Amino acid sequence: MKHSSSREFFAYWNAKRGDARAPDRSEFEPSAVRELLSDIFVLSYDSGAGYPFRVAGTRISALLGCDLKDRSFAALFASESRGEIEDIITCVAEETLPAIAGVTATTETGGRAHLELLLLPFSARVHVPASLTGLLAPFEDNTTTLHDLVLTSWRYLHPPERLVPRALRKLAIARGMMVYEGLR
Repeated sequence: MKHSSSREFFAYWNAKRGDARAPDRSEFEPSAVRELLSDIFVLSYDSGAGYPFRVAGTRISALLGCDLKDRSFAALFASESRGEIEDIITCVAEETLPAIAGVTATTETGGRAHLELLLLPFSARVHVPASLTGLLAPFEDNTTTLHDLVLTSWRYLHPPERLVPRALRKLAIARGMMVYEGLR
């Protein structure tokens, strides 16, 4: 993660999840990430609607030039990146794997702006629509209205494996041969 906002939001998400694969949405306190709220969003996991925004921060709405509530997240991306972002969102939500991506967008003047996209899953609950959260932060401060987002790079952030010590039992089978039970 290159952007400090991404690192800070990921650290908060990671602390909230504890030993679980993902935290519950109800555990998030907006006041705990007050400085980041303008870059944070929540998406509904609804592929038919293009993963619409449930909530979007003010800076994201200003960067994209409109109120994003109920608008398709996938539609913000240029056609060459739309399928990829939909696949990434699906993996984040269904496999509960966080993802980080580099994004380039076109400005009003035809220039390029560089952003970092962080996608974080929430734990799934019965009878509650699936959702995920994320952060979209520009690297340049003087960015104007953006359109046609393009993925330039992405990767999944695998949670560190928890190593569970195994009890090993050494068995002497034959002279000169040892078998260690428990290792595979």
